[in-house]
Amino acid sequence: MIDFAGLRDRWRRYDVVVRDLLFALLLTGLALVPDWHRHGTRLADAVPARPFDGWGVLIVVVECLPLAVRRIRPTICLALVFAGFAADQLSGYNTLGGTALPVALISVGLHADRHRRAIVVAATAAFLALAVVLGRVGQLGPDVVALFYLVLGSMWVVGATLRRSRLAELDHRRHLADAARAAERTRIARELHDVVTHHVTAMVVQAEAARYLTGAPDRLDEALAAISDTGRQAVTDLRHVLDLLDPGHGGELQALVERTRRAGQPVELVEQGSLPEAAGSAVATVYRVAQEALTNALKHDHGARTSVTVRYRPEEIDMRISTDGSGAGAGSAGGSGRGLTGLRDRVGTLGGDFSAGPLAGGGFLVTARIPTGVAS
Repeated sequence: MIDFAGLRDRWRRYDVVVRDLLFALLLTGLALVPDWHRHGTRLADAVPARPFDGWGVLIVVVECLPLAVRRIRPTICLALVFAGFAADQLSGYNTLGGTALPVALISVGLHADRHRRAIVVAATAAFLALAVVLGRVGQLGPDVVALFYLVLGSMWVVGATLRRSRLAELDHRRHLADAARAAERTRIARELHDVVTHHVTAMVVQAEAARYLTGAPDRLDEALAAISDTGRQAVTDLRHVLDLLDPGHGGELQALVERTRRAGQPVELVEQGSLPEAAGSAVATVYRVAQEALTNALKHDHGARTSVTVRYRPEEIDMRISTDGSGAGAGSAGGSGRGLTGLRDRVGTLGGDFSAGPLAGGGFLVTARIPTGVAS
């Protein structure tokens, strides 16, 4: 049975240019099919048709291949596609490559972050200039110009509408992330209260009792040892809570892995790419996923070879944490507790994907895709 979800996840891990290049190549190939020449958009009827030749191939390439950068360089993509479209119309090839122009307009309406009004003005001026030139060399009425401009303008509107929807979704995710952080702070505050109340109260009681044991040295030593043990446990618990308050980023992840190694777990950490500057709460979630997964590895597959792979992308962070099942306790049902359930909810709140479960050959696997909230 084909694992479509797995194929989709692997496809999404490719760079966005690689993904868009596939569509650009497909459209280029369709436009170069001989039987489909001169079956594309034709604005001016009287422009003399020209036999398809090497210049036609070059025009199709300029018209279609820039779609590979339509998301990372939408303005450049539109400029190149329009240049190819204009050459196509003026040469009389009228190939299917003209389909790239609506796609480029949708893309620039969706992905262009700056100078959006200037882009609209420049695109309108370029189209009107093309219409004037075509009107001189062929037959192009104002009704055709107006209709085609409305069609192209609607493509921009579609992209702009999708952009507004995406920004609204990102804003909604930020609100959810803020709510999740507020709930996390409340939980941590309760943990701090419990740690301080329990351990410090116990130390005070033990210290008060020790005052009356000066005549019994053996019992006094026991009381002082109990106070010392309680204090060390309090420090340990407080450090754990403070780690949750300030998980940091890559450096803290390295420290987490190093602590796990010292606890007897051979962990290999691989980080790919650069952490986005505006990753926000995704950074804390990355730390929590690694912390929970490594804690489960220590409990349920202690001593097993463990790998932690973190791949940073502009729009998301991918994580994969696994053990090979060679450690002590590997047969127990690790990773089924409330910690992983809470992480699944936390990652889902950010709009990501989370999975955890045993591997067929032994060991355990945790994967997470955590959106950063940075539009690409």
